[in-house]
Amino acid sequence: MPIVNDPEAVRRPLVLLPTARTAPLRAVAKRVVLALVLLLAVVAAVYADRGGYRDGADGTVSLLDAFYYASVTISTTGYGDITPVGDAARLVNIVFITPVRVLFLIVLVGTTLEVLAERTRDDWRKARWRTRVRDHIVVAGYGTKGRSAIKTLLSTGVSRESIVVVDPDPRVVAEAAEAGFAGVVGDATRSSVLRQAAVHRAREVVVASARDDTAVLVTLTARQLNPHAGIQASVRESENVPLLRQSGADHVVTSSESAGRLLGVTTSQPNVGQVIEDLLDQGSGLDLAERDIRPEEVGGSLAAVPEPVLAVVRNGLLLPFDHAGCGMLMAGDRLIVVRSKRQAEASADPAAT
Repeated sequence: MPIVNDPEAVRRPLVLLPTARTAPLRAVAKRVVLALVLLLAVVAAVYADRGGYRDGADGTVSLLDAFYYASVTISTTGYGDITPVGDAARLVNIVFITPVRVLFLIVLVGTTLEVLAERTRDDWRKARWRTRVRDHIVVAGYGTKGRSAIKTLLSTGVSRESIVVVDPDPRVVAEAAEAGFAGVVGDATRSSVLRQAAVHRAREVVVASARDDTAVLVTLTARQLNPHAGIQASVRESENVPLLRQSGADHVVTSSESAGRLLGVTTSQPNVGQVIEDLLDQGSGLDLAERDIRPEEVGGSLAAVPEPVLAVVRNGLLLPFDHAGCGMLMAGDRLIVVRSKRQAEASADPAAT
């Protein structure tokens, strides 16, 4: 992917889509080889019928004269000092050398044509992408937190095509594009940049910036552009959580304190810490999952649910498993359950059981 060194790129949004590219040296080498093949073909044709050509200097055409004639002819220079005088030579010029001359010119300007075609194709792909992208997930920040969030999303079944990365570093966005994600180079605190990422049509926004003040501004801008999208944000300090919530974040994760709590649990209860890490790493062993209640589970108790239930979400409220309201499950409830990797594979492929 191209690396943009222009400092204006931070203020001027640039969309990068995943694509396969040919190395520049390889493309140039292919053109050089093709040009040499065309030149040698003309030399062979002229030298084979050298009796049909006349050299104004000495009247005969040598191998060097054939190379000279081929060079000046296919480059359209044509000094006229060597001319075809025989019928066969003139026929070869008509049916072979003239088409080779045109093809040689195409090879010479091939780089310019490829650049124009690539730019047109790239503009078309971007326009098509902008019209089609919707209900996607915008990830603001492709650092450690953003990459980890995307990794978890992919493990839960989210497709790469439905993830759009926004980051001010062109190199970082180029890496995201190489990984198969659409990327926008720019400052996510600016509404013009988020519009390039179609945040107004997104279903979720993940704010994974390195600075808390940046996270607040990104959240404010995203909420202004899309009042209905879910916004999940991360901050380093817990004192900034209220600011994120007031800015429009639906959920806020405190990264530094969460890591500290995990360190404390691991120190005092290493096995518990290992289970927590396993739960956070989707698809590795034990996973937390949220699902709708099944019709046969309505009216029953948590004990009748095949998976261990940690909490019930009812009317927007989170009820722990020992809450009195969890004694009987109701229609519309959502369950927070623990699943093993083996259970997930079995539910995905019933024939395996």
